[in-house]
Amino acid sequence: MAGKRASFIAREGGPFVIIGVVAFALALIYLDIAFAVAASLLVFVLILIFRDPEREIPASPLGVVSPVDGRIIEVDLVDKGVLHGEAHRVRIRIDSFGTYTARAPVEGKIMDLRSVNGDRIADYRTNALWIQTDEGFDVVLQFHGYRFGLAPQSFIRFGERVGQGQRCAYLRLTRIAELHLPIASTILVKRGQVVIAGTDLIGKVPHP
Repeated sequence: MAGKRASFIAREGGPFVIIGVVAFALALIYLDIAFAVAASLLVFVLILIFRDPEREIPASPLGVVSPVDGRIIEVDLVDKGVLHGEAHRVRIRIDSFGTYTARAPVEGKIMDLRSVNGDRIADYRTNALWIQTDEGFDVVLQFHGYRFGLAPQSFIRFGERVGQGQRCAYLRLTRIAELHLPIASTILVKRGQVVIAGTDLIGKVPHP
């Protein structure tokens, strides 16, 4: 299934880490020790930024797992959800040194928000991820606050299926992740709580 890899470093970050290692080796051979130390610190920081460790996905078929490592900064209701009006909204401040790869919050099929008619999604950003579960419930993941103007990059396509907790996009130093859940969902987190991508449950979608 797309997004499954064994590497500890996200593929997108591999070239940067390699360049850092080469710079360290050259500094060690040809330059002063201070340059080698600086290069080694750079490699360490790059590994922290691009790390993409395996995670243990909870056995909760209706569970919504955290898509990112971070801290809950807001849990509320919105009158105008991305798809169906009133919805639960959970906002997460992303840990810059957490996992570099976002994970799918639920299992289901990737849908195309651009195919939905109406003004409710007039402000929709094309990098949002809409997953429709097998039970017909919709979960939408959006990102905000792009550093250096770099929006998250998905490596899954419309129509594909994703598993709960499956790798689905490179975060690229994004600041905020926002989840919209069906209004009948149960929310299991509160403001200030630290969450781990693919492991901690944000909530549960309703049983059909």
